[in-house]
Amino acid sequence: MADPVRVLIAEDHPFFRDGLRRALEQDRGVDVVAECEDGPTALERLRALTPAVAILDIGLPGLDGCAIVRQARAERLPVEFIFLTINDDPEIFDQSLEWGVKGYLLKDCTAVEILRCVRAVAGGQHYASPVMTTHLVERTRRVERFARGIPGLDQLTPQERVILRRIAAGKRSKEVAEELGIAPKTVDAHRTSICRKLAVHGNYALTRFAVRHRHDI
Repeated sequence: MADPVRVLIAEDHPFFRDGLRRALEQDRGVDVVAECEDGPTALERLRALTPAVAILDIGLPGLDGCAIVRQARAERLPVEFIFLTINDDPEIFDQSLEWGVKGYLLKDCTAVEILRCVRAVAGGQHYASPVMTTHLVERTRRVERFARGIPGLDQLTPQERVILRRIAAGKRSKEVAEELGIAPKTVDAHRTSICRKLAVHGNYALTRFAVRHRHDI
């Protein structure tokens, strides 16, 4: 019999946190190893307990869920993340995918959906609430249509697409590096590669391109 999936919960509302724990404990294949009510405690427990999956509310006090994910990625902690949130903003969802968050559930989900999400994410798969999946499909179709009209765009790697979107948002190389947990010189190398593939000459031209097409990339 396989070992149970070790799960950490970080949720600041006691009533919802208790309900989440009870939902997870319905499955013998899940072991809740920690419950946290704020971000700093959650990050400390992630380091100490190394759970396989962490379920985070985005709006945690002290250190929000997004910051926890970025720091965990920078430290290369061996954990997969699920955001359980009321936030259905497509931009937050897109950004969570760029950080490698594999699960994104809205808080109106059922206990069955939560368990399915944990199993999927523990197995290396992605899982999201239906409304977020619909957004992802629509975005993918839009990007594919746009890519057909811009030579070289389909040659960009996933990491280069992430960086291009950051450039479109006005981020400098140092800021992009901090958000993605990589070195600034690595960001600069990606920028050079993007310019070459898109036949764009110079960083200012790349920034203009990214801003002009920010809704399509």
